[in-house]
Amino acid sequence: MPVHLTILAPGLLGGSVARAARTHGTASRIVLWARRPEVRLKLREQPWCDAVADTPEEAVRGADLVVIAAPVDRIVPLVQQIAPRIADGAIVTDVGSVKGEIARLGHATLRERAHFIGSHPMAGSEKTGWEHSSAELFSRRTCFVTPLAESSEPAVETVVRFWRGLGGEPVTISPDQHDEIVAHISHLPQLLASGLCAFLARKNPAWRNFAGGGLRDTTRIAASDPPLWRTILDQNRDEVLRALREYQDELQLLHAAISNRDWLEVVSHLERGKAYRDQFRP
Repeated sequence: MPVHLTILAPGLLGGSVARAARTHGTASRIVLWARRPEVRLKLREQPWCDAVADTPEEAVRGADLVVIAAPVDRIVPLVQQIAPRIADGAIVTDVGSVKGEIARLGHATLRERAHFIGSHPMAGSEKTGWEHSSAELFSRRTCFVTPLAESSEPAVETVVRFWRGLGGEPVTISPDQHDEIVAHISHLPQLLASGLCAFLARKNPAWRNFAGGGLRDTTRIAASDPPLWRTILDQNRDEVLRALREYQDELQLLHAAISNRDWLEVVSHLERGKAYRDQFRP
């Protein structure tokens, strides 16, 4: 059923939630709050929201569902800020790419009055800001829903239906499982792309002018916002370090095979990589 939806700190993801909710008719009323006054002024001109509040507390008044789209280090403070004003029985979710601590602290903050059910849509871009948002951003994209064992089942189902209504494909797993998975399939690729560009930056600057599609495709996400990624890596530090260590072992095996002219092992390595890539969903 359509709900009164509030989105706090709408950047690329939050703006896309609002646009998709309006396009797909999954909200009867959409209210936004942004931290900067100049952003709130611009948002008031957008046809895909009904109101823009001046404070988070004002924004969540009467909301059935609240989506917090702030950076991961600001999600829990916002939950704590809105907790006294949230409606009884309301549901709060987020779009952060780290879930463990956020899910536990969010649940502990709201447990007496409302429900916190973590979410993370595997959608985004190297670009930031609501100006780059899209109603189709979540179409056929995995949307993790990460309840705790003690979370309300009806609240979890509501969040699952919400993401499905935006075109996403919800997957329900624990917060800790989520953090292990994204450390490997999201956070590690970001570090590899950024690390490769940082390494090449030490070489002749003119080389970048000769780059073909391979380097451009491999390093697209290196253009992502560094301060944003610092907070993500800090929040998921242990899992990211584990993924980095395992990847370093893989690189060492490849280095040894090339050093020893063990071309059978090199080809085997390349074939394993090709087989994995070929099995990606369209």
